[in-house]
Amino acid sequence: MITIKSFCFNLFYENTYVLFDETKQCIIVDPGCFEKAEEETLQQFISSNGLSPVMLVNTHAHIDHVLGNNFVFKTYNLKPVLHRNEIRILEAAPIIGAEWGIAVYPSPLPEKFLDEDDTVSFGNSSLQILFTPGHSPGSICLYSKEQSFIVSGDVLFLESIGRTDLPFGDHETLLQSIRQKLFPLPDETIVYSGHGPETSIGHEKKHNPFVGLFSGNVI
Repeated sequence: MITIKSFCFNLFYENTYVLFDETKQCIIVDPGCFEKAEEETLQQFISSNGLSPVMLVNTHAHIDHVLGNNFVFKTYNLKPVLHRNEIRILEAAPIIGAEWGIAVYPSPLPEKFLDEDDTVSFGNSSLQILFTPGHSPGSICLYSKEQSFIVSGDVLFLESIGRTDLPFGDHETLLQSIRQKLFPLPDETIVYSGHGPETSIGHEKKHNPFVGLFSGNVI
């Protein structure tokens, strides 16, 4: 059974996730640790729980979600895996960080990529990849059908959606991703977002003002 631990890191209040099961293998999703204290918090949790990190996954490559990539690589020798459409954004992170006045260490580049219906496996567990572009051109979500949850990155939030005014964002593509990939999931599916509290698919279908009422039809 997968256990999910979240941390709120950096000045963007980004949610970093560690997912692990009874084998103690874990994956790190969107490490946003920036300050030394944040790095220590992440490392201490992993160490104190006897976890063994086996994969670093980026749902997308905006700087708030990759600030800790370099730290995770140096500490656990893990290069990120993400969708290939995010490479140009990942490579631009230090430049974008400078525009915000943030010193961003370059992330190691991936050696493999994730795409629709790929599987992320660790220990006795696996997660399905959903390709959900719009907020970013290569945004992905990690879905567990067995435990009814999804790690959505910045695709879907509690009664909100990811912004699309950043480079390569597209509002209509994001809405299509949510309607076609996320809203058909069971209502009880818990959504662990890239920012803010968790929500559920059922709640968002009823109350998300940005997507509109969902009829169950593919739009």
